[in-house]
Amino acid sequence: MAAGREEIVDAAFRLFATRGYDATAVDDIATGAGISRSTFFRSFGSKEAVIFPDHDTLLGRVSERLRTSHANSALSAVVDAVKIVLFHYVAEGDRARERYRLTSAVPALRERELVSGARYQQLFRRHLSQWGDGSDDSELRAEVSAAAVVAAHNRVLRRWLRGECTDPHEEIERALAVVQHTFVHEAVDGPAALVVVPEGVSMRMVEAALRQVVEGALVADSPPSRRRRGSSGDRVTPSSQ
Repeated sequence: MAAGREEIVDAAFRLFATRGYDATAVDDIATGAGISRSTFFRSFGSKEAVIFPDHDTLLGRVSERLRTSHANSALSAVVDAVKIVLFHYVAEGDRARERYRLTSAVPALRERELVSGARYQQLFRRHLSQWGDGSDDSELRAEVSAAAVVAAHNRVLRRWLRGECTDPHEEIERALAVVQHTFVHEAVDGPAALVVVPEGVSMRMVEAALRQVVEGALVADSPPSRRRRGSSGDRVTPSSQ
């Protein structure tokens, strides 16, 4: 029975671990998996490709999640979508960590990983952009929001790959909450407030007063430990490298 993709990947990683990536040829992987060279290339286009997950399949799952969103949930959809990617890596377990060691040591693999990551960021940016008004500010917001989501994902993923994070599910929720708190500006359900501005009061003073009220409400709603630490404590700790 011919080896499947997983068997080929297993053979490749065994050889990379014992011989090193550069010293392992496609013929070595094919022999180790019990297949021909042509069969290897029918499954993988190159030696590099055997290292990485099936990003086309992952991107398809991500795109499917994004298609279910609308204007008011565009960023929330991106947040959900990036968790699909993170949890895929986490489900791989040791294989993801073996890949991380390889991409950290081999520049060509690191470069390919960066290119793959950029595909997700571009997809997120396009999704957020389509719900904007087309203005420069809207396009900038889409670009920066997409980058922030990917940065949050990368930070948590790298911490988990390095063994610095025991609960990536909890950490990604905290990291993405920071992104949403920063960028979400949709109206929140609840009672509206009427602001009465005395004549002669500048809008700058109104803005400063409102900001003080909002910041006070955020502090009141935060856990006591965070209130003691202040804003400098609201850090998200780590993305792969």
